[in-house]
Amino acid sequence: QVQLVESGGGLEQPGGSLRLSCNAPRTHFEYDGMAWFRQAPGKEREMVASITHYGVTDVADSVKGRFTISTNSARSTVYLHITSLKPEDTAVYYCNTPTLDLQWGQGTQVTVSS
Repeated sequence: QVQLVESGGGLEQPGGSLRLSCNAPRTHFEYDGMAWFRQAPGKEREMVASITHYGVTDVADSVKGRFTISTNSARSTVYLHITSLKPEDTAVYYCNTPTLDLQWGQGTQVTVSS
C-alpha cells in the first residue's frame, strides 16, 4: 500500500513563501501524474495544481501566479512552491494523483497569519 507523505507546511506571515514536498509513487506518477490539493476549514478539498510525468503543469486560476508545482529530476518528489502567501491559503495541503487513485496522507498544515 503506497503511503503519501506531505511535508513542509508551517506558520507563515502574509507575503511569505513555503515549499511543500510529497513523495511521488513511480508507477502512479507515470500513468496519472500527481497533484496538490488543499482543504480549508469548513470547505471542500480542492485541487490547486497538477503535473504530468512529462512536466506539463496546470494551476488553478485562483492561485495562478503564486503557486508552482514541480518535481525533482528522479520524478520521486513533487513540490508545491507557494509565494505571496495570503491568509486564505490557510489549509491542510495534500498530494494525490489527479484521479485520486491513492489513499490520502495526513497532509501538511499551512497557516498564514500575522
